[in-house]
Amino acid sequence: MNPNNSSTEYRQLLKDALLEIRHLRQQLETQTEAIAIIGLGCRFPGKANTPEAYWELLKNGVDGITEIPKQRWDVEKYYDSNPDIPGKMYTRYGGFIDAVDQFEPQFFGISPREAISLDPQQRLLLEVSYTALENAGQSPENIRGSQTGVFIGISFDDYSRRNINSGDLTRIDAFSSLGNTRSIAAGRISYVLGLNGPTLQLDTTCSSSLLAVHLASQSLRNKECNLALAGGVNLMLSPEGTIGFCKLKALAADGRCKTFDAKADGYSRGEGCGIVILKRLSDAIKNKDNILAIIRGSAVNHDGQSNGLTAPNGSAQEAVIRQALANAKVQPEDVQYVEVHGTGTSLGDPIEVLALGKILGENRSKNQPLHIGSVKTNFGHLEAAAGVASLIKVVLSLQHQKIPPHLHFQQPNPYIPWEKLPVKVPQKLTAWETETGQQLAGISSFGMSGTNVHLIVENSPRVSSEPNSIERPFHLLTLSAKTEKALQELAQSYHHFLASNSDVSLADICCTANTGRSHFDYRLAVVAQTPQQLSKTLTDFVAKKDTPELFSQTIKSKKQPKIAFLFTGQGSQYEGMALQLYQTQPTFKNALTHCAEILQKTLDIPLLDLLYSPNFQPLIHQTIYTQPALFAIEYALFQLWKSWGIQPDILIGHSLGEYVAACVAGVFSLEDGLQLVASRARLMQQLPQNGEMVVVFADENTVKACLESQPNLVEIAVINSPKNTVISG
Repeated sequence: MNPNNSSTEYRQLLKDALLEIRHLRQQLETQTEAIAIIGLGCRFPGKANTPEAYWELLKNGVDGITEIPKQRWDVEKYYDSNPDIPGKMYTRYGGFIDAVDQFEPQFFGISPREAISLDPQQRLLLEVSYTALENAGQSPENIRGSQTGVFIGISFDDYSRRNINSGDLTRIDAFSSLGNTRSIAAGRISYVLGLNGPTLQLDTTCSSSLLAVHLASQSLRNKECNLALAGGVNLMLSPEGTIGFCKLKALAADGRCKTFDAKADGYSRGEGCGIVILKRLSDAIKNKDNILAIIRGSAVNHDGQSNGLTAPNGSAQEAVIRQALANAKVQPEDVQYVEVHGTGTSLGDPIEVLALGKILGENRSKNQPLHIGSVKTNFGHLEAAAGVASLIKVVLSLQHQKIPPHLHFQQPNPYIPWEKLPVKVPQKLTAWETETGQQLAGISSFGMSGTNVHLIVENSPRVSSEPNSIERPFHLLTLSAKTEKALQELAQSYHHFLASNSDVSLADICCTANTGRSHFDYRLAVVAQTPQQLSKTLTDFVAKKDTPELFSQTIKSKKQPKIAFLFTGQGSQYEGMALQLYQTQPTFKNALTHCAEILQKTLDIPLLDLLYSPNFQPLIHQTIYTQPALFAIEYALFQLWKSWGIQPDILIGHSLGEYVAACVAGVFSLEDGLQLVASRARLMQQLPQNGEMVVVFADENTVKACLESQPNLVEIAVINSPKNTVISG
């Protein structure tokens, strides 16, 4: 046997093995890649109709429980304090949202007739999904046709009792079935928005929406989709569900969920809708998305056969939390807060707290307790939307670095050994402090069906934006809507946001509005220097006051106007050209710096010194420097417009500008264009200095006739137009 052949074969085997190890490592990293939460949308009780309003409710410890509205059902007809009376409910309370009967169907391409048969849960999902995408800076128009997934938890269909299941068969029409089928709720989102990714409807009762987030994360890791909408919805439109839970003795008579308290006697039913927008963390960082929080890992399991179908199983809860920690590669003692399932029962609360203490209490001192709380104390159990309500609460807490107060906790549950467990229930707004800066939270959602889900969520990385030496003085906000009334309401909404968030970045607000929203026919543009000025100008618009800072118009033609870029010639230069753009716009600065590097060996004075150094600026009017400088400035301007999404249909150049137009059109490279123009300028600089050029507003023949008396002294240099001629000599 030839030893050389053996050695070669061995090296090849080793190389193949290393490649396989690398491939397996990449697969493993992909399967556990963190998921970025880049957008939120919600409609929750207590008028928490936006993430900002939700945070106000949370931090102020607002109780969002109310009496059952008359528009839902006549509570007097169904109420009886005796829980054993058939067909009656022993509670008058719940967590309700407003305006579930209001909907603009034509905004989503749905006819008013079809909308009547459409379950309000489907309507709500469309609205909240749309606002969540806008919150994420993902224009619905831009993701049409993309591999975007939709994962929705929905359990009840109360609205069907008004038509399909009403007993009156004449109420059933062509839209009834699709309008009240739960699987269609998810499918309709993908249909309306034109999304081509996985689309699933899930029902594991209480854990439905958190399971939706878990499956969406897996789908992203498996690259079945590149963006995902995940969440859930729940509405209470008829009394049957509440009566059923009263017969289970699951509800608190006073409507208050008193999780961890000695008086805990069940929960209150709640309703709402929450959607989170998810993306692979690597993609979110690459795309410079606004990362609100990170899903480090998650897990799902089932109780199996336990003390009863709906009875909590402590061992299964422990197992799912351990699985989630392992999936997230997080140590138990590093988790600082858990948003518990917490349905407020004397049996379920101790089981859940003991499971948490057993796992997350490991290696934890009482000086660094695990904080635990539940949003169910604010507005009840949102059932299929409960998990996503908890997740959004945690995301907002991470954003504000504060843990909201847990309500209705006065006398600790005696069945929980508080003195032995390193846990703490926050009863006031509490600073979320860590020594390392890393904030980690767990979120539990345990379904009445037995399906348990746990998520591990981390604060987002603090990525500093590219520093600018000077802030751009003016900013442009563009808003649009499908009706004049909607545009007024949108402007009012931005006014309220700016009025209550005066420290926001005006540049970020304008950029997101300009690029992250779809544009409709009723349009408004506002120029402002500060958030306060913008807020005031928007108020003027709502009040229909004319101010020079705003412009409003309705687009009457659906035809996209063509855009032309005109590149000017020599003569347009000035000292300190585009200095403000160079100081404030990274794209412009990078392009201009790149041009300067290319010209480094060609020009005897650095381009940036010619443009911005007081010692050299006067030289900008010499042809040898003028032409390369103008070329570089115009090229950088093109790159800036391009970065803003402005693409020309037509390129036009005048004189020197023809070279820039040819370059950006791809006729020749930037390097060739700059060298060509620099050589041209050097040759022109060598010509006699006593020559002049004059524009004559006359046609070519007239000018020729006038020049006959001056042969060889003056010539026609350029014919700009039929009545615009340039002579030189």
